[in-house]
Amino acid sequence: MSGTTAARPTTELPRSQLLQLSIYWFGISAIWGGLHNVILQERMSTLVGHDEVGRALGLMTTVGVVMAILVQPTIGTISDYTTSRWGRRKPYIAVGATLDVAFLVGIASGQTYAAVFAFLVLLQFSSNFAQGPFQGYVPDLVPEPQVGLASSLVGLMSVLGVIGGAMVGAVGYLLGPVTVAGVALDRWALPTIALGLIELAAALGTIRWVREDRAPKDRDGRSWFAIAAEAWGTDVLAERSFVALLGSRLFFLMATGALTGLVTYYLTRTLGLTDADKAVWVPISLILVAVVTGIATIPSARLSDRHGRKPLIFAACGIGAAGMLVIAVAPSIVVAEAGLALVGVASGTFLAVDWALMTEIIPRASSGRYMGISNVATASSGALAVAIGGTIMDLVGQALGDAAGPRVAYLAAVLAFGISALFLRRVVEPARLRGPSVVDPQEAVSAA
Repeated sequence: MSGTTAARPTTELPRSQLLQLSIYWFGISAIWGGLHNVILQERMSTLVGHDEVGRALGLMTTVGVVMAILVQPTIGTISDYTTSRWGRRKPYIAVGATLDVAFLVGIASGQTYAAVFAFLVLLQFSSNFAQGPFQGYVPDLVPEPQVGLASSLVGLMSVLGVIGGAMVGAVGYLLGPVTVAGVALDRWALPTIALGLIELAAALGTIRWVREDRAPKDRDGRSWFAIAAEAWGTDVLAERSFVALLGSRLFFLMATGALTGLVTYYLTRTLGLTDADKAVWVPISLILVAVVTGIATIPSARLSDRHGRKPLIFAACGIGAAGMLVIAVAPSIVVAEAGLALVGVASGTFLAVDWALMTEIIPRASSGRYMGISNVATASSGALAVAIGGTIMDLVGQALGDAAGPRVAYLAAVLAFGISALFLRRVVEPARLRGPSVVDPQEAVSAA
């Protein structure tokens, strides 16, 4: 592949450094797990009314994701060329994480749909300002023998972050309204602000302990505007496996995004759970997902080191589709939990192995750019899932009753898993030599 000539590092990192490279994913994922899976869903009825919640939430997340799509590849590309005493990634992480806290305070204190909408879009800007450069760390710093382990940790922390953020959000079920500095806030305000503090703490650890070794690319006298425009060059289309993997990632994450993005409506409208019931079953569900994800993630990455990445991702698509089908037709919360466990296994496997495959097929000298572009699929998947699934839920609910809406939306998610597998067929997986200490000979020549 033309763009992969920059050698991957050959010096193995301590396990503590690999763990630190993944910790910030916990903080980023916690924000969106708490907002999208609990807080925004619960606040939407108050902000817009019962019959419009799906479309209103879909519009809000879609516009926010447009911001993410514009920001992340652009800032990731700029970071590839940045020179500073902190390195080329850390300045962006520091600025983005700090602004995240400010914008989450805005969401927490917003009393209208328009105010929450505006601060959510700003949060997408700041979060992706940090995330684009941060995603370059694994291709920058991790040698080939450790890619599977590093990617499994990234996947594990991403899922645990979503779960942890949702747990923080679910604390709102136990709280009442509060008054801060004379401002009356609803029960979701304190959990919203707590998400920002968790993410800021994770960012500070990354800034303090991660060592950046790869030198920035040479600008060759080009302006920063020209560098930013490089993010959107059409040369990306020549990386066909990369483009196909983006499609696979998009539809897989749309399927899981539909599950999490509409879950409170499913629990309330389809299964008839009360707030008191959700205060019990939401934590149980999150713990279940955490356990099965932890069980699946690292073994899946190690199996992919031996047998290839694609077979494990195909398996994740099949397991995810089966689990989503069970959830869609479940007559009770207990049966739905069985389906949720299957989706958890699929998600843990996919996030670990897909990340490893992505780092192997991108041009490494431009890792910030390509990993930023890869997040176009990641960021847009949730918004598309909520926009499409929410519209299906609203329309079907109005025609057939509230209970049917989430079920049909989840049946559509089963189809998304299948489309993900079809895209994956077009990905050419790079040949790798197996074993814990083997270095790709071509990369060794490049390094020399």
